[in-house]
Amino acid sequence: MTEDTLVRGYRDLARETPARPRDALLRVLDVFLSALFLLLTAPVAALITLALVTTSGFPILYRGERVGRGGHVFRMYKFRTLKPDAESRLGPYLGDELVRRTAEEFAPLGRWLKASQLDEIPQFLNVLRGDMSLVGPRPIRPRFFAELAHDLPAYWQRLIVRPGLTGLAQVRRGYETSMAEKLAHDLEWIADRSVRLYLRTVFATGWRVMKQSLWGLVSRGD
Repeated sequence: MTEDTLVRGYRDLARETPARPRDALLRVLDVFLSALFLLLTAPVAALITLALVTTSGFPILYRGERVGRGGHVFRMYKFRTLKPDAESRLGPYLGDELVRRTAEEFAPLGRWLKASQLDEIPQFLNVLRGDMSLVGPRPIRPRFFAELAHDLPAYWQRLIVRPGLTGLAQVRRGYETSMAEKLAHDLEWIADRSVRLYLRTVFATGWRVMKQSLWGLVSRGD
């Protein structure tokens, strides 16, 4: 009950935090760029859909609950990279243990989709809907929010902004980075939230996705 009250208080703090004028500009950039990226990646998305149906069947999309701005819970979309019902088997785990167990659950194309980050193309729809931003802390499952908010007192500040398709922690570090270190990068973004840092993060992510996608295709060819 104490944790529930604590989390509720954190959500209230996040909702009461005033927005900055630049947040409106970042939202305009979110809508424009995500619509543009959806258009540009449509042929790739069609090929991925066909490949997933051929190699591992349905469903094509993964829909998972995540915590958004102000504690709002939404469904995040991704191309499915894991075997059916993997979520139920991976649900209790986080951090290094989650990374290890996820490696055992990949569908035939899942490892390449995950490494290239092309599995996240459907999240542009989440950005258009206002659930997410292109840049921000990566969204987390509701069941882990209370635990992390209790262990890391500054964790609640992630609720001030929309979660991101990418973020500083993802550009600078890998999946195995500790939650505390990821939080430090998330807090830097929350404190800054400049257009310059937003665009730098978007371009850095796009460059990395291109390199990882090409490398993944070459590796599969070998």
